[in-house]
Amino acid sequence: MQTQPKLKISNLHKSFSNGRSTIKVLDDINIEVGDNEFVSLVGASGCGKSTLLSIIAGLQDFEEGEVLVDGASITGPGRDRGVVFQTYTLLPWLTALQNVEFALRETGHDPKEITDVARRHLDLVKLSRFANSFPSQLSGGMKQRVAIARALSYRPKILLMDEPFGALDALTRGQMQELLMQIWQEHRLTVIFVTHDVEEAVYLSDRVFVMGLNPGRIKECIAVPFARPRQTGIQHDRGVLELQARVLKSIREETSRAEFE
Repeated sequence: MQTQPKLKISNLHKSFSNGRSTIKVLDDINIEVGDNEFVSLVGASGCGKSTLLSIIAGLQDFEEGEVLVDGASITGPGRDRGVVFQTYTLLPWLTALQNVEFALRETGHDPKEITDVARRHLDLVKLSRFANSFPSQLSGGMKQRVAIARALSYRPKILLMDEPFGALDALTRGQMQELLMQIWQEHRLTVIFVTHDVEEAVYLSDRVFVMGLNPGRIKECIAVPFARPRQTGIQHDRGVLELQARVLKSIREETSRAEFE
């Protein structure tokens, strides 16, 4: 018996109009993502990765096609999808704990449970000691951990992440990748992860979708066959380096093609 995909996108088309002309941004996107699967979207700038993620989040509309979560069409933002952006989008006048509590109040949680749930999720991202700190008192990595705690606090089925570690230094980025892997493995999340970093995509993912340019489309889906849990340093193994090179070659082919059109 075939299991229903957690996310299914069929024949999706998206265009933008600048008043005088229409530009097709996404062309005939077809993707299926399973329960507890981790997939990344990679591709050159302008290929529509973030637009596609925003559509899945219910933050943008589209002209044609269908986007289903557990077989139901999305009609806008919903509690079944959590979103983490590159910018931390924390409310600066609220503490770390209050930022998570605010998200829970907006999703209709029982007021009696909100603080306990918020504290549990700050503990999940190892920030219990900083619950009463304001965003201005936190490092970039800590702010992003608050954003992840907030997105997870209302128990979404799918976690959507748009370059979440792109603004972090290399050491902090590695620490955040390890933390995300722990959370994903322990809490059975489906993750859609947008990144420009091919090494990051291969390290984190079960599959990598390479997007083409002009218009954005799914050029290739590349399976990542390496066993989990993945150890620090696996990025330097020969098989991993070869797979990274394959993904990068696929992206560069699209960039070269676009330059000559």
